Amino acid sequence: MSNNNFTFRDRIKSFGYAFNGLKMLFTNEHNAWIHFFAGIFVIIAGFLLQISMFEWIVLFIVIGFVFALEAMNSSIERLSDFVSPEKHEQIKVVKDLAAAGVLISALTAFIVGILIFIPKVIALLSR
Repeated sequence: MSNNNFTFRDRIKSFGYAFNGLKMLFTNEHNAWIHFFAGIFVIIAGFLLQISMFEWIVLFIVIGFVFALEAMNSSIERLSDFVSPEKHEQIKVVKDLAAAGVLISALTAFIVGILIFIPKVIALLSR
């Protein structure tokens, strides 16, 4: 039987679980580090090229989108491996689809970065 009462202690615990998930993401998932360094590069470029507030908002949304999908992909892969440790075609389909979600988000973030930064770099070079 579950306790449906709201408590601050339970909410604080849930943040602890989420932070533990972040720790696991960056400890166990190599692609998360690639996304992390790409994000740092983009943030530095944003400061150097003095992007607008709207551009910052869009960049942080797509960066967050990539990390969120990387975490979901990792959890789907872990759950799939737990449920079916042996190779199984349906599990492969599930894992490939989850990986495709990360790829789509990363490509979207890349395109957003191109749309934001290329005009600024061109303007900077044409001075």
